[in-house]
Amino acid sequence: MAKKASSKPQETSPILADSAPIVEKPVDEHYSNWFLEYASYVILERAVPHIYDGLKPVQRRILHSMDELEDGRYNKVANVVGNTMKYHPHGDASIGDAMIQIGQKDLLIDTQGNWGNTLTGDNAAAPRYIEARLSKFALDVVYSPKVTEWAASYDGRNKEPVTLPVKFPLLLAQGVEGIAVGLSCRILPHNFIELCDASIAALRGEDVNLAPDFATGGIMDATDYNGGLRGGRVRVRAKIELGDKKNTLRVTEIPFGTTTGSIQDSIVAANDKGKIKISRVDDNTAENAEIVIQLPVGVDVDQTIQALYAFTDCEVSLAPNAVVIQNDKPRFVNVNDLLKECAEHTKNILRSELEIQLGELEEKWHFSSLEKIFIENRIYRRIEECETWEAVIEAIWKGLKPHLSLLKREVTNEDVARLTEIKIKRISKFNSFEADEVIKSLEEDISDVQKNLKQLTRYTILHYERIKKTYGPGRERRTEISSFDRVAAAEVILANETLYLDAKEGFAGTGLKKEGEPLCKCSNLDDVIFFTRDGTVTITKVAAKFHVGKNPEYINLFKKDEEAVYTLIYRDGKNGPVMAKRFRIGGYTRDKQYVLTRGTPGSMVLFFSRHETEEASNAQNLLVHLKPALYLRQTQLKFPVAALPIKGRDSQGNIVTKHSVDRVVNERKGAE
Repeated sequence: MAKKASSKPQETSPILADSAPIVEKPVDEHYSNWFLEYASYVILERAVPHIYDGLKPVQRRILHSMDELEDGRYNKVANVVGNTMKYHPHGDASIGDAMIQIGQKDLLIDTQGNWGNTLTGDNAAAPRYIEARLSKFALDVVYSPKVTEWAASYDGRNKEPVTLPVKFPLLLAQGVEGIAVGLSCRILPHNFIELCDASIAALRGEDVNLAPDFATGGIMDATDYNGGLRGGRVRVRAKIELGDKKNTLRVTEIPFGTTTGSIQDSIVAANDKGKIKISRVDDNTAENAEIVIQLPVGVDVDQTIQALYAFTDCEVSLAPNAVVIQNDKPRFVNVNDLLKECAEHTKNILRSELEIQLGELEEKWHFSSLEKIFIENRIYRRIEECETWEAVIEAIWKGLKPHLSLLKREVTNEDVARLTEIKIKRISKFNSFEADEVIKSLEEDISDVQKNLKQLTRYTILHYERIKKTYGPGRERRTEISSFDRVAAAEVILANETLYLDAKEGFAGTGLKKEGEPLCKCSNLDDVIFFTRDGTVTITKVAAKFHVGKNPEYINLFKKDEEAVYTLIYRDGKNGPVMAKRFRIGGYTRDKQYVLTRGTPGSMVLFFSRHETEEASNAQNLLVHLKPALYLRQTQLKFPVAALPIKGRDSQGNIVTKHSVDRVVNERKGAE
């Protein structure tokens, strides 16, 4: 029979039966901790490379997996991806994409099949169709199991390297990009041969100054590179040449980070917007980049090239941000300092390898000498009648005792036990002369290793020289280092629009063809300046239609850096004095109306002129005609414009006369 539920509410115990006491915390504390843990994980485990081997975890695991599978033959990429999943628990897609990126850099992986095209942006074939193996360079400089620090994999079943003992500045050679939580990394690639030379210079204590180099070539201005630190900037241009046919351009090298497809699309878009004028563009890229641009008859070729740099992906600006993981923390570092640390790290790895090699050689020498003593002195015969293991060991120790001074280290029980494992066949075929030769060869090797340890810097330099000689041919600089000014878009854009003025209605713009009168040719990047009759000036961008006031005093295109001098004579208010001023425009804000008079209501412009230079403005001869009035004898005044100082736009000017003015005449041009 079911128990009747109690209507009395049960008391909640503060302590559960099998758990710790419940502790109440604000929700924001939980989320803040979770966010910091997630951000740290993304920075350390996914997005930012380690300072010494220059690899992200997924890249390191791929290379370790390939080393496991290495047998000199190609492996299906799908097999490598599957094997890597033992170490990288984030799915096959991320592993496959990372492996394609490594392979396309043509340094660590020897590829076979369709691995995509970095010039066109074409994707690689599926992992089951393409193959890979480690390159000779990778086998030479990336692996050294005896000096590698190992850690358990994520599931504890395998061991993976904490970092690979890379004896080369791999991070600077390949470059890297990554986006973490609140942190981005972008280290540009550098030239292989130059890195070898710079590493040698760093080991010698000389200064180094690295500049990026891109597999896609191009022309680079690295003046503001800033050592690859945040805030630096590198501008890269495509290499554009004149084609075989007239009015034809060829793009033969493209900027880093672009593809021939993206450049072609940007050229078409610029043409559609009227910024450049082309008749056709074709992408003929195969092994090398080639974009053919055909121009209409009569188009200026030089101006078009500059316009391509200004309005298309033929010129890009790259913002480096060199950040690495060191001591489990992100560190922003100059690439020149990074190279020095990598060279020093290589030196330390070589020292560890030499010390291990020395220990192994000394151990071989020790046992070879011990074996020679054991056989030549027939110590093995002492154990023939021994009945116990202890008696065997004691007999060997007794036979070795007179010869222990010939050895370089103490003999251990393990050494003695090892002597008992020598086979009779080896004893019967023992040749004292050959044994001496082996020991002599080991002594020579030991001497060489000791010499290298004493001259470790020289040994490291020889290491880099060997790498340069072996793997450097064919890796010469591809990106030309140059210095060039930024192309001003307003100077090269095609003036394919017409500015119209409808003075009666008070509007101007490129869309007033029917209503207005043409003023000048313009582009949609130009600025327009206009002065009104009540003494204001406004600068605005060219548009289809904008208000300028009825019968504006002056309207035309305005150049930001112009040095034009403006002369203005105006009446202050309805009955105030007549003022004169000369000024330059100076700094301005678009679409803001600036008052050039004292601001008195009823003010009116009596004379206005614009001259390109101060000299031209000084040449004006103005005649001020006064309105007839009682007791006014002289109705004409000569006004010396050259005597007016050139001031800023906000100056109010000097008083010309307090009498009423009929008109102001420029004697050279007649009445205004």
